[in-house]
Amino acid sequence: MTDTPSSRWQRKKEARPSEILDAALTLFVEKGFRATKIEDIAQAAGVTKGTPYLYFQNKEEIFKAVARETIVSRVQAMSAHLEQLKDLSSSQLLFLALEDWWTHIGATRAAGLCKLMVAEATNFPELALFYYEEVIHPARQLLGYIVERGIARGEFRPVHLDYAIDALVAPMLSTMILGHSFALVPGCCSSLTQNPLEFLQTSLSLLLQGMQTAPLDPQS
Repeated sequence: MTDTPSSRWQRKKEARPSEILDAALTLFVEKGFRATKIEDIAQAAGVTKGTPYLYFQNKEEIFKAVARETIVSRVQAMSAHLEQLKDLSSSQLLFLALEDWWTHIGATRAAGLCKLMVAEATNFPELALFYYEEVIHPARQLLGYIVERGIARGEFRPVHLDYAIDALVAPMLSTMILGHSFALVPGCCSSLTQNPLEFLQTSLSLLLQGMQTAPLDPQS
């Protein structure tokens, strides 16, 4: 069946929001939020200047949609998946969460949103609050669920939950921030650029040694 011009146009029209968001993600990561203009997004997406306004009220709403399409949706999917894996240990769940995060967020352009928010949070507090409520808080809840599960099952010794989450998150944050800053400069952060996932797995292994119910004796 041959497509009619109207059917091709309809498919093109339906694809525009995703094209706009894809262009916006690239520009936000490369230029930052403040420096990116809606006209720049339209040009990068190959649409007219006014087209983004047909789908989004302003640049802030475009940013929120980008975050929801990338990080937020992935954290939600990850949470639902891990809750089904009843037979795995809590340590295994943490490694699975790490690998899933790296594959779908850390190794993608979306990781640059973290560096963007660190740099511009105080300039755009409304966006910072959105990012905390829809990105940071759910991700911390996911890690907290796994840690609490491990404690309840006797796999981890009792620990301060928030501090444990901070310790789990810190290597991920540094990887995303450095990966979109110093690691882009030749000669900087060579160990991170060689194998970021291996660095994260090593960091998690070291942390888990301290969380085990029978932690290693530092004198042995």
